Amino acid sequence: MPPTRRRDTPPPRTGNNETETLRGFLDYLRTSMAAKVDGAPEPGARTPGVPSGTNLLGLLNHLTYVERSMFLGDQVSDWEATFQAAPTDTVSDVVTRYQEAVGKANKVLDGCTDLAAPIPRPGRPAPSVRWALTHMIEETARHAGHADILREQLDKTTGR
Repeated sequence: MPPTRRRDTPPPRTGNNETETLRGFLDYLRTSMAAKVDGAPEPGARTPGVPSGTNLLGLLNHLTYVERSMFLGDQVSDWEATFQAAPTDTVSDVVTRYQEAVGKANKVLDGCTDLAAPIPRPGRPAPSVRWALTHMIEETARHAGHADILREQLDKTTGR
């Protein structure tokens, strides 16, 4: 079966200030990551593609927890467990939950006008908005790279 090539989306053209650039690249990566998982066939989407157990649904499930922890203040007691979706979760469930978390995170970020100010996380120490955005770019990009490989192994779908 020849590879199914999605149309690649080039990096975003962002505004000229630091906030618009950071948020533009984060949203670009979020969209790319969700697209990598969306439409993936079951049960392959949850089947480990490497000996560590990493799978597409688990990666997006994990990123949902990271978004909620970083921007919404949710506490996570077992990060390792976030790399597995529940057995009853469908691909659509996991993608929808991720997109909802991103939407809520963006509402928080919309209220953050100073990149040096702490992210508003009630009851928890908070990094600066700049650090949180940079970390989320790094975290999302890292796992999007994993998802590229896993999706291609799964059904030969490539592209962003």
